[in-house]
Amino acid sequence: MKTVLVCAAQAPFVTGGAEILVRDLAFHLARRGFRADVVALPFHAHPPSEVVRQALAWRLLELRETNGRAVDLVIPTKFPSYLVPAPRKVAWLFHQHREAYDLFGSPLGSFGDGAEDRRVRETVHAMDAAALGECQRVFTISRNVADRLARHNGLAATPLHPPPRDPGRYHTDGYGDYLFYAGRLERIKRVDLALRALAASTSGARLKIAGQGSLEGDLRRLAATLGVGERVDFLGFVSAEDLLALYAGCRAAWYTPQDEDYGYVTVESFLSRKPVVTSTDAGGPLEFVEDGVTGVVAAPEPQALADAVDRLFALPEARLREMGAEARGRVEHLSWDTVVDCLTETLR
Repeated sequence: MKTVLVCAAQAPFVTGGAEILVRDLAFHLARRGFRADVVALPFHAHPPSEVVRQALAWRLLELRETNGRAVDLVIPTKFPSYLVPAPRKVAWLFHQHREAYDLFGSPLGSFGDGAEDRRVRETVHAMDAAALGECQRVFTISRNVADRLARHNGLAATPLHPPPRDPGRYHTDGYGDYLFYAGRLERIKRVDLALRALAASTSGARLKIAGQGSLEGDLRRLAATLGVGERVDFLGFVSAEDLLALYAGCRAAWYTPQDEDYGYVTVESFLSRKPVVTSTDAGGPLEFVEDGVTGVVAAPEPQALADAVDRLFALPEARLREMGAEARGRVEHLSWDTVVDCLTETLR
């Protein structure tokens, strides 16, 4: 039995798509007969001056053996876990430290334009190029992440899309009167765009929001200010069963993040035979969402998105079913067996 370690950076008390991916990967490695476990170190991105010190902690690890048994493969995921030294290392890159790349100096990042922050940025770039260059193979969770890696670091990678957990459980119960968003309530997810678009829409659409985050209070106040508070339901954390039901009953999913790495929302919606409302700068979702075919795509502006919502809500249910069938066809091939086969190919 081959031993495989999945490496992950973990922000304490935070569970999102990346954390679920790590757990699922370890589970499916074990299901396929590997001796698999997760190695995680805490990581926090603030202040920027601490980023390099925390990253170098991975370089101090020794993962050649565990309890007297050789480690056959190490699979790092996101920054800075791929700094771990290992004789056989195959990366499945969720994302780099984006605040040192495309979010540098933006309102969504913590890095400023001072000399110290620029030094940290340059160090992160150098560490990434060296550590990812050590890998036998580099896969990414999306074409978007692979394109960033090529653009910023000159490194080639192969997209390897992950499926969601229990893909066979997604279903549809028709096309209701609400849009559905599932995810964190943070700035980069731009849930405020949904509220502003709802206020500008003439469709009468409702919005159900499943998720928690630091902006929940601000978003509740914004909904009230815009006069759409009675059409928006803040559901907080929902169970897996409720999540399936919310996807099954919605008219479409809403997902307009800024340059998302991948985005489970798109795949989960498509498996539920639901179109997706997204924006032209959403990143990962655009690998699946085709305007007028599997969803609607508009500029990241309230009125443009409101117009897209109005068009979607004007469609007859028969057309929505056609879009849903096309959407499901684009993601139903995704499987954990494919992911495991690709990541462990060097062991065969």
